[in-house]
Amino acid sequence: MKAVLPKLQGKKLTVTYRVEPGCLGPDGKDKIDEFCIYAQLQVLLLDLDYVNWNIIPRNDKSLPELEFDLDGKRMSDSQAERYFSLFGKSVDDFDASLSDELSIFIDGFLAR
Repeated sequence: MKAVLPKLQGKKLTVTYRVEPGCLGPDGKDKIDEFCIYAQLQVLLLDLDYVNWNIIPRNDKSLPELEFDLDGKRMSDSQAERYFSLFGKSVDDFDASLSDELSIFIDGFLAR
């Protein structure tokens, strides 16, 4: 696998995850900005070798929940799938894992 990675050396995938305010309950709109800051700090060490994180509120429903960029360019689903395959993962597995982590972050945030 290392033979494929030199092209990507120093290039991390930027993952933008837009969080729905409703996941924080009925007053989620009032808490979403603070939660995104909290989640950003929690997620920093996840997949640190190849991911830069951007956790933001999903205020515009026309934008996707999950978005991938490399070198400032948006990746298509098939490009993202190829990128993740270099690490033995799939976009679906990555998304499921991220959703699980965010559920834990939400519980931790609301318990504060």
